[in-house]
This record gives sequence, C-alpha cells and structure tokens, in this order.
Amino acid sequence: MRHYKKGRKLGTSASHTKAIKQNLIVAVFTNDRIKTTLPRAKEVRGDIDRVVTWAKKGDLHSRRLAISLVGDKELVREVFEKAEQHMWDSRDGGYTRIMKLGPRKGDNAPMCILELISDVSVKKEKPKTKEDKADEIVGEALGETEALEEAKDDAEDVDTSTEDEADTEQAEVAAEEAEETTEDAPAEEAEEAPAEETDVPADASEEAPAEEAPAEEAPAEEAPAEEAPAEEAPAEETDVPADASEEAPAEEAPAEENSE
Repeated sequence: MRHYKKGRKLGTSASHTKAIKQNLIVAVFTNDRIKTTLPRAKEVRGDIDRVVTWAKKGDLHSRRLAISLVGDKELVREVFEKAEQHMWDSRDGGYTRIMKLGPRKGDNAPMCILELISDVSVKKEKPKTKEDKADEIVGEALGETEALEEAKDDAEDVDTSTEDEADTEQAEVAAEEAEETTEDAPAEEAEEAPAEETDVPADASEEAPAEEAPAEEAPAEEAPAEEAPAEEAPAEETDVPADASEEAPAEEAPAEENSE
C-alpha cells in the first residue's frame, strides 16, 4: 500500500520530488512569479498557501514549521515581515494564481505561470445577523446620546466664553471711560482756572467805573446847587409882591364896607 505517498510523483524519485517542490517554493517567494509546468504548479500551490498561513500566525512554532518546509531562514523572515505589514490580511486563502500558457514545444507539456498574489484587495463582508444589527442600533443610540452630551458641553463652553468675553469688553470699556475722564479732568480745570481769573478783573473793572461815576457827576450836581440861589432869588421876589397884592385887597375889602 502507498501510505504517506500522496501527491504527484512528477516522474522522479521521492527525494528528487521533494527537492523540486522546495526549489519551486523558494523561487516563488523570491521572484513573486515563475514559469513552470502545470502539474508542478498545482503540486506546489498548497505548500505556498500553507507557508503564508504560518506567516500570518507569526508565532515561533509557525516560524519553525515554515523553515523546515522552505529551508531558508532569511527568506522565511522576509515572508513573516510581509505578513506583519498586513499584505495578505484581506484574504483567507488562495494566495497564488495559475495562468495557463498552452503546450510547450517539443514534448507538448502544459505550461503555466505561477504567481504569488501580494496585492491588497477588499475583504468581502459577511452578511449581518440579527444580533449584529441589534448591536449596531444600540451603538448608534449610544453614539447619539454621547453626541448630544458633547453638544451640550460645547454649548455651555460657548456660553461661558461669551460671558467672559462680554465681561472683558465691559471692563475694557470702563477702563477706556476712566482714562477719558482722567484726561478730560485736567483740561476742564485748566479751562475753568483762566475763566475765574478773567472774571475777577472784569468785576473789578465794572465796579470801579460804577463807584467813580458818582464822583465825576458830583460837580454836575453841585453846579445846579450853586445856581439855586439865582433861581430862588427871583422866586422870592415874585412871591412877596404876589402875596402882598393878594393880601392887600383882602384887607381893603372890609375897609370899604366900614365906610359905607
């Protein structure tokens, strides 16, 4: 029976087949694509996928298994570094691609290109279950509540900031008014001081002529006083004869009556 003898013989002995497979694995990881026969590519494809899976695990046991299969520690280190850089995270398998080229001239062997897929493709999303949908709804509700709380906190911060700005503006306005009042006070005092000084001479000048005016008019009043005797003299002279003339007839009237 053929126990532990699965796989293709590839027309060689067991040791030669093992060496061919190991060399093909190294060539693929070194050059990313090789040209070989279709049976050899199909035989190596599983081993390459297995090494990539070990690299994605990244533990020590997986590293030792990869070294035992590949036989090159430095190449295994490079493969594990690529896996750490998330090169194959979007894939769960199928890390190689086979492109058929047709039969080879001479022996008519089928040829192909074996390529290592290193591009980052989008991982297909699994269909969502009811539990996942419920978790999403709960998460959205929690997110909305957190957003509302953050909005309230932001509004309170804005209100406090506006109040602080208003207080600072009022303080600045009060300071400016105080500065203006302090600047205007000396100017008003300077204006009031000359006004008072000018008022004193003005009053003095007005009062001085008022007091001197009677002194100057005094001779004018005295002049008529001196002339008064001249005026009184004729008045006395005229009054005396008038009284006498009036009194004389009054006295003579009874005399006539007596004579009769």
